Amino acid sequence: MKEHFDLFESIKTLEEKIINASLLMIDALKNGNSIFWCGNGGSASDSEHLAGELIGRFVGNRKALKSLSLSADSAVITCIANDFGYDEIFSRQIEGLGQQGDVLVAISTSGISKNILNACLRAKSLKLKTIGFLGKGGGEVGDIVDNSIIIPSYSTARIQEMH
Repeated sequence: MKEHFDLFESIKTLEEKIINASLLMIDALKNGNSIFWCGNGGSASDSEHLAGELIGRFVGNRKALKSLSLSADSAVITCIANDFGYDEIFSRQIEGLGQQGDVLVAISTSGISKNILNACLRAKSLKLKTIGFLGKGGGEVGDIVDNSIIIPSYSTARIQEMH
């Protein structure tokens, strides 16, 4: 438990990056654009949860916000994995759905997953803004996203708690 609280205290240094990421998403939504989320494993669950909070409601009733988790559609994921390979499951969806002005939020505890990296590269080529919720130094994804929020830990559990 001490490790959790110590890490929580240390991420206060990320406040400016968190605010900047929030502003990117707010601007996109105000302009009628979408927020896309992607991740593997527990990060896929996080992406589905966060997308759901924007489409549904978080605290009170409000207009639905344009948000989609790219890990939520098993038919699309298995089709792409079968036809193009697992490394393309998110980038192919970005190619089909993403537009300039949208935002991709990539959630990865390592920042080295090939399918996450490919999604970020495709998003940037299509002029989407990119945000990484990362850990373990940020990996390659941390080097290419517009805004990287890197949790300073190598513990997957602690990184996911902070995300």
